[in-house]
Amino acid sequence: MTGWPAAPSEDAFYGPAGEFVTRTAPHTEADPMALLVQFLVAFGVAADRHAYWPIEASRHHPNEFAVLVGSTGKGRKGSAWDHVEAILAGAEPAFAGEALITGLSSGEGLIAQVRDPIDQHDSDAPADKRRLVIEPEFAQVMKVLAREGNTLSPVVRNAWDGKRLQTISRNSPLRATDAHIGIIGHITKDELLRYLAATELANGFFNRFLVIAVQRSKLLPLGGQLSGGDLDHVRQHVVDALAHARRDRPVSFTDAAREQWIDIYPQLSAERPGMHGAATARAEAHTARLALIYALLDSSDQITDRHLAAGLAVWTYAQASSAWIFGDSLGDPTADDIWTLAKDRPAGISRTEVRDLFSRNKKAREIDRALGALEDAGRLQRRSHTDGRGRPAELWIPVAAHAA
Repeated sequence: MTGWPAAPSEDAFYGPAGEFVTRTAPHTEADPMALLVQFLVAFGVAADRHAYWPIEASRHHPNEFAVLVGSTGKGRKGSAWDHVEAILAGAEPAFAGEALITGLSSGEGLIAQVRDPIDQHDSDAPADKRRLVIEPEFAQVMKVLAREGNTLSPVVRNAWDGKRLQTISRNSPLRATDAHIGIIGHITKDELLRYLAATELANGFFNRFLVIAVQRSKLLPLGGQLSGGDLDHVRQHVVDALAHARRDRPVSFTDAAREQWIDIYPQLSAERPGMHGAATARAEAHTARLALIYALLDSSDQITDRHLAAGLAVWTYAQASSAWIFGDSLGDPTADDIWTLAKDRPAGISRTEVRDLFSRNKKAREIDRALGALEDAGRLQRRSHTDGRGRPAELWIPVAAHAA
């Protein structure tokens, strides 16, 4: 099992976001990464969808999704959000008062928050299409996704993509264009593994979220001593950055950042097997969106190498967090059981040993399928050898790069 992720590179704490964490962290039990990532997501939503990073025919706006995952319920995820909300309330009170919502329960409900006018006489449609969904009990959202006929998953996926939101329903013919939605969820590792269905990994719902491992950073029995004035500089920087972000324009790479992007792109876009691979399949898009957010916080018209390094540092931590959660599981119970047996057996395992693992209760075709999945994932190699009586036999050898 993969251990707790290593601390992120200092590059992650660049700019106003880093100053916010540096000034706040000594006065809270919250994990610095809980402070940082929630600050980045919140700012990205507050910045709206004017600035964007263009790639082919797509536009990546600065809206992001993140789920903070603790080993227990005492990760102080909510405490971190309280500090972020205080900054938002000071920088843009209207956004903090109207755009923060909770209670994801259906696709229709989310669309209603940002819906277009039904006709020219509809004065109740919201003028502000920004919404930041805060879900301190994200396990409840995962349960909703499992309900038959629920439309939440496709609507959330389209919201991250920045597409028009609508559901085909005679009773609720709502649609929303140009919505700018971010989501922050809080959950424990056990809850996530219990409620995350293979479908939501396969269909791309979950890989639209940054997965951030968080834990209590320290014990402060009497709380912190953070005063309002300690963050005045950060708050003003956010005010100025939000004003600068509200100009419609593409945000491109500087020459140095472009070269850096070309260098890291093969690593970001490499396919990875298993649940960890499925959960991190949008590495390129997340890294670029994070770099865009850092650039907007800098009131910059271009993504520099510093912004890209910062975005990459956050993504690297998110990827390590995913590895901590999912380990080397393929999400296939039969294949995972075989891999558990094989990975500590450098000499390999025989098909007889595999059958015995399941007390000979697994059908041959199910074992063949699972062994094939492990071979396709690069975990096992098939080799033939001759037993003592001259008959060919089959061994499955763990690949050294994946073995414990």
